[in-house]
Amino acid sequence: MTSHAGGARPNAAAPASRKGGFGARGGWLLFAGFLMVFGGLMMVFSGISAIARDDVFIPTPHYAYEFDLTGWGWIHLVLGVVVFCAGFAVIRGALWARIVGLALAGLSMVASFMWLPYTPFWALVLLAVDVLIVWALCTAPGLTGD
Repeated sequence: MTSHAGGARPNAAAPASRKGGFGARGGWLLFAGFLMVFGGLMMVFSGISAIARDDVFIPTPHYAYEFDLTGWGWIHLVLGVVVFCAGFAVIRGALWARIVGLALAGLSMVASFMWLPYTPFWALVLLAVDVLIVWALCTAPGLTGD
């Protein structure tokens, strides 16, 4: 029987807090998943409002990416539903959902950027949420064999 200096065994598993907080998925994946659910819901709400009452929005004249507001509403609605569903898959720990989540967050950033003339503040909020989603999905352990 030998004793070790700190009382720890040399082959003991690392505590969960060193692996990301919540087991193999890590806290960053939960953070990204919940942000995806939140961001997806917000895109759904903005899409519904653009489809139902597009006279609420004041479009900027001569915007380079000028599209029909009802069309943008449908884009936001569909993209929001897909981001929402992928967020739940990320929370459940599916690897495919992390990869799809990165692609969807990128598409959502483009859509939010093009939504700037209609609702500038809200589009910037959605852009910030998407940046946090990309950051959290990329820094979470497990994608590269951590």
